Amino acid sequence: MKEIIGIAAVILSFVAYAPYFRDIFARKAKPHPYSWFVWGLTSILIFALQISHGGGAGAYTTASVAFISFAVCLLAYRNDGIKDITTTDTAMLIMALIATALWLFAKQPTLSMILLIAADMCGFAPSIRRAWYNPYGETATMWGTNAMRHTLSIFALQKYSLLTLLNPVVWAIGNFCFTLMLIFRRQTKL
Repeated sequence: MKEIIGIAAVILSFVAYAPYFRDIFARKAKPHPYSWFVWGLTSILIFALQISHGGGAGAYTTASVAFISFAVCLLAYRNDGIKDITTTDTAMLIMALIATALWLFAKQPTLSMILLIAADMCGFAPSIRRAWYNPYGETATMWGTNAMRHTLSIFALQKYSLLTLLNPVVWAIGNFCFTLMLIFRRQTKL
């Protein structure tokens, strides 16, 4: 049963991102390349940690997100390059890369996961900034669907521990809050 839920979460990943890719190609969505690079990098490492600690089918969605994140990063860079990159965005990228590098030295898997999640959240900051000022530059349905996908992946985990739960829980909350911010900002920008 958990395999089916895990596969459903992966399918939901691709379904969620289909409108986002459509909007990127139509140049309606403006993803931030720094965010998506960080998320691709950390997703590979988080997937490895989840699998090595019994995450099973619940980790499949993390692997699919790594692939998707790098694809979005390349498209974001191709479409907009590095324009609209602020000093704060660059600082957040550097902090994310430092947190990602520190996980190599953490001898404790849970600490490694916390560092990777911290890197993910630093990577989120440039996207939040850009979306705050341009809420129509993101596809709200994708972020909302991702909140559901991460929640679903929690139920697909083979083993529940802080190490296997932290990533999907943080991302379910993060995607939900980002979706709410987009809705709120769209209503206030009318």
